[in-house]
Order: sequence, then structure tokens, then C-alpha cells
Amino acid sequence: MSWAWIGRATVEVLHGEQIDRFGGARGIRDEGMLMSALDRPQNKAAYGEPDVYELAAAYLYGLARNHPFIDGNKRIAIVTAAVFLGKHGYAITADNGMLYQFVMDVAAGAVSEESAARWFQDFTEPHS
Repeated sequence: MSWAWIGRATVEVLHGEQIDRFGGARGIRDEGMLMSALDRPQNKAAYGEPDVYELAAAYLYGLARNHPFIDGNKRIAIVTAAVFLGKHGYAITADNGMLYQFVMDVAAGAVSEESAARWFQDFTEPHS
């Protein structure tokens, strides 16, 4: 399958929008960690046959756990995963409370990347 990757420029714009909307400090804390997080799904695709849920989880996990930005890492992690899913025809169906708890658990290391992929499978649906 041909994947529509989310690039650095897009993530930086999305991050800025989240900071403007919800507050926090702008800026990248660690360039290497940002690139590592953004390369994670592409590496999974290069060395296997992941599905859309696994790749969304790779974006989420990489950004939430690597903490590449000064602030807003959990927000940009879920937004990037949602944008990736949206580009491939899926929308997250979980309510805000479930979404918040899920992202907090991922960031804390209580949810594995594999479990995050299963969560996306359970809480997404195709959209037109």
C-alpha cells in the first residue's frame, strides 16, 4: 500500500495550532527525537507490512514518548495520529474523556505501541 506520511513541516504547523488553541510554549526541544518519532512509522512500513492502525500508533507512540517539543507533546501525538488516520479514510470515534485517558496512558508507558494499535482499531471507523 502507498502511505501518505505526515512530514515535519505539517507536524510543526499542527503543533503551533495546538499551542495557539490550548496554550503552552512553542519550540522543538530535541531535533533528533522529532525526526526519530516521524521516521518510526516509515521504518515499520519498510521492514514489515503494518496496517493503518499500527502506523497511527507509531506516530502516537513516537511523539508522545520521545517528547520532541518543549510543550504539547501528547496533543501533537494524538493530532498527528488522527490526521494520518484521516488521510487514509478513518476517523477516531472515542469521546474526549477516553481520548485523554488513552493519550495519558501512552505517554506514561502504561500502553504499549501494539496495544495502541488495537485501541485505534477499536475506536475508529471509515469516513467518506
